[in-house]
Amino acid sequence: MLFSHEAHVPPLSLLLLLAVATRAAKCPQPCVCDRIQLTVTCVNKNLTEVPATVDEITVKLDLRGNAIQELPTGAFRHTPYLTHLSLQRCSIRRVKEGAFRGLGRLVFLNLAGNDIDVLYQESLDGLSSLKQLTMERNRLEEIQPGAFAQLGFLNLLSLSHNQLVYIPNMAFQGLQNIKWLRLSHNSLNYLDIEAFAGLFTLNRLSLDHNELQFFPTETMTRLPEVTRLDLSYNPMTYLGEESVSMAKLSHLFLDHMSLQDLASSAVSKSPNLVHVDLSHNQLRVVQPFSEGSPKLARLQLTGNPIYCNCYMRPLREWAIASEVKLLGTCAGPSHLSGEFLQAVQPLELRCQSQEAMLKAELEEASQRAPPPTREPESRVKCPSNCVCEAETHHSSCENRGHGKVPRGFSPDTRLLDLRGNHFHYIPSNSFPGVPRVVSLHLQRCKIVDLEDGAFGGMKSLVYLYLSENLISTLGPEAFKGLPQLTYLHLEKNSFSIFPKGSFKLLPGLLALHLENNSIAELQDGSLNGAEGLRALYLGGNAVKKVSPGALARNADLDTLHLAGNQLKEVPTEALRELKNLKELRLSGNAIRWVGPRAFQPLGTTLRELYLDNMGLEKMSPSSLAGLGPGLRSLFLEGNHLEEVPDLRPLTSLEVINLAGNPLMCDCPLLPLRLWIEKVNLKVRATCANPPELKGRRVKDVHVFKACPGGQALPPPPRAKTAKTTRLSRVKQGGTLGGQVRQSPKLKAAKKSKRRSVA
Repeated sequence: MLFSHEAHVPPLSLLLLLAVATRAAKCPQPCVCDRIQLTVTCVNKNLTEVPATVDEITVKLDLRGNAIQELPTGAFRHTPYLTHLSLQRCSIRRVKEGAFRGLGRLVFLNLAGNDIDVLYQESLDGLSSLKQLTMERNRLEEIQPGAFAQLGFLNLLSLSHNQLVYIPNMAFQGLQNIKWLRLSHNSLNYLDIEAFAGLFTLNRLSLDHNELQFFPTETMTRLPEVTRLDLSYNPMTYLGEESVSMAKLSHLFLDHMSLQDLASSAVSKSPNLVHVDLSHNQLRVVQPFSEGSPKLARLQLTGNPIYCNCYMRPLREWAIASEVKLLGTCAGPSHLSGEFLQAVQPLELRCQSQEAMLKAELEEASQRAPPPTREPESRVKCPSNCVCEAETHHSSCENRGHGKVPRGFSPDTRLLDLRGNHFHYIPSNSFPGVPRVVSLHLQRCKIVDLEDGAFGGMKSLVYLYLSENLISTLGPEAFKGLPQLTYLHLEKNSFSIFPKGSFKLLPGLLALHLENNSIAELQDGSLNGAEGLRALYLGGNAVKKVSPGALARNADLDTLHLAGNQLKEVPTEALRELKNLKELRLSGNAIRWVGPRAFQPLGTTLRELYLDNMGLEKMSPSSLAGLGPGLRSLFLEGNHLEEVPDLRPLTSLEVINLAGNPLMCDCPLLPLRLWIEKVNLKVRATCANPPELKGRRVKDVHVFKACPGGQALPPPPRAKTAKTTRLSRVKQGGTLGGQVRQSPKLKAAKKSKRRSVA
């Protein structure tokens, strides 16, 4: 019986063979399985679904190059131990809700090169440990809010080379540990303000090769930890004041765009910038960056048509003083052409006469653009006597003497430069066949009249430059057909009356430039139709009156420039309509007196107030009442003030300038002196009277100690200069005015000190 029982027990070798056979059966037939590394590879096997016979303990599954098309719910429920899953080039069109449920250990998921067009709210459910998700080269057009809600450990998300046009609010909600977000090579032209809300750990953001036409300032301020931002290859033509406001940003890439100008304060709100790349743009002159980027070390300007004349001298001097390395070369004038910017000395940057400069520029333009020859049909379309670049989509007929607008540009043209010609009159439909132009330059073209519908069909136009022409009136439909127009430049024309009603067809208009015209009045309803306007520039006109209802419907206006006009009082009533105004410039007007509560309507919003060089003689003690802690900058220099109003409520001031005022350093000025002592600011304020204190800083004189309430002031600091004068006063036994003599104790202390030093 014992023998019989042993005969029924399989030998050990047979058990091992059975185990191996069982394990082998768990490897799908067309695949390769590594039982030691626990990997399954099924690359290019024409599979139409995820194989169901993959071993449960598999850690890495590679399904690249198959024809799966759809991932059904629970597609990987039989492989719960996966950490790496590769699904590139599988023709996947749809990821059904819950397709990845059960993959709680998955760390790496690659879905690149498929045909996915929508990410649904529950498409990625179950991936609670995922750290890297790659979805490059799909057809993504939509991300539903909540699609990433369960990816709390994700570090890298790549959505490059898709078809995204805009990013909605809260699109990336749930990414609590994200470090790098790649959105390159899409068609993004709009980002909602809260598009990146909640990405508090994001360090790097790639938005290059998109269609963004202006810097998304408000969106970017929601990214407190971003250090590296790439916006290369976007069709931006201008970077405005304080556009880049990102506290920890260190590397900013703005290369290969269409930048023609940028404000000196464009990056002033990014104090940690080290490297700014502006290479391969259209910049001819760059102004020094204003204070705010003390760590900046490299400014890349390679590939710009930099004209090295006196206008570039401030930048070079700033770069030397701030130890900023300028990378790039001069494009002109001829004697500096090709010279490295870093090697050119400031004294070499000189200007010729205006006539000589114009002649030199024309000569250089002709050298850059030889007479056109017949081109093969494969080359970009271009009218005669113009230059067109296929790679950058730029076309230029600058200073070519054209009498009418040329036609025949490529429909892909993005920037069209026609400045310096002699058009005089722009008839209706003057720009057919160029629907993708973003920036149109018509400066210095001697234009007198624009016919209604002159720009019809330019549905992508964002920037329109009509500066330095002879335009005096605009018809109600002059800008018909420009739904995207955002920035309109009409400065240095011949307007004597504000072109009321001419902007009603511009729903997207944000900035209107009308500086240096002859406009005498802003009447009620002047800006009707431009309710979304954010910035109005009217400096250098002849404005004497701003009617109370002139700005009645412009609640979103945040910048108002009225400097250099003929106002005699602050237009307080008109300002009552502005609920979001942040910057007000009244410099250079003939305002002699500022009454009580003149700026109270702007109390909660105003950040910068310019009242300089006006001949201002007196301000009511309560003239600044209501402004409070919001005000950051106050400019009062170059006036005739002997006293200043109460500044104590202005607890958040960062800049104040009182230079050039004949301040009377006597007891009425004590509040200013007490305020200076409390704030951590450099206050430019000097005495003009009494005569013996003329030229002395208000902070350094002692006369206020004799005023009621001045006893708490510390003694004025000794100046570092004029040591001999001080010593002579001490020897004479007194200070300024001879009222205070040295005590015997002070003399003994000084004598003892000299002995100890010896």
